[in-house]
This record gives sequence, structure tokens and C-alpha cells, in this order.
Amino acid sequence: MSAQLDHTIVHSSDRFGGARFLAELIETTEPPYANGPFAALTLDDGLTLDYLDHRGDIVSQHLAFRVPDDLFERILAKVVERELPYWADPHHTEPGATYLHHGSRGFYVDDPDGHALEFLTPPTEAAG
Repeated sequence: MSAQLDHTIVHSSDRFGGARFLAELIETTEPPYANGPFAALTLDDGLTLDYLDHRGDIVSQHLAFRVPDDLFERILAKVVERELPYWADPHHTEPGATYLHHGSRGFYVDDPDGHALEFLTPPTEAAG
């Protein structure tokens, strides 16, 4: 068996708020649930994002999610509908745009705590 990431902690000013923000965008089948001090969000591959209430400054994390094309379109539509800023790059220099890199489309949006959420599609076969 190879190593598989099981869970990671995501610091948040509102653990359930942060977990719900992501859950709504990616349309999870299970809502976040209380797991000790965490609001746990389980993804389809079994990885759990454990949101933890944190006092003080929150250091931004980058969380990238590969999603099917149809879900990508729905996530982008929700971001636009909610008038959330989004970018084609992690440095936020290309606002309101998506990128195309190695046959994969993607974009970045910040969650309420400033964590950079990247959504990208699988690369097309033509991209190799």
C-alpha cells in the first residue's frame, strides 16, 4: 500500500462556516459534521478536511480540487452568482478569469478565511 493522505487540519474563524462554504461549492453528499473540536468535511476519496476554530491570524493554505468538467462549470457559476472574486492565478493578478494549463481549466477563489481554493478539471487527452 502506498501512502494516502487521510486528513488535514484547516484553521478557520468559524469551523462550520468554512466547511459549509466548501461543501456547498463542491456539492458534497455529506454535510460537515462535528468530530471533537473539528467540523469534518469528508471528500469522495475518503480524505477529511478537519476545520478547526482558530484564534488569531490565520495563515492561508492552498487547497486544490480536481473536479469533473460539469462540476467545474457549476462551481464557477456559483462563484459568479455570489459575486465572489476569482482569479486565473494564485497571485491574484488575473481577476475574473480562468486558466488553461496542460489541457486543464482552472481558477482560484478565496474562502472566508483567505484560504486559496483552486478548482481544476482533469487534463484533456489531447494535452497528453
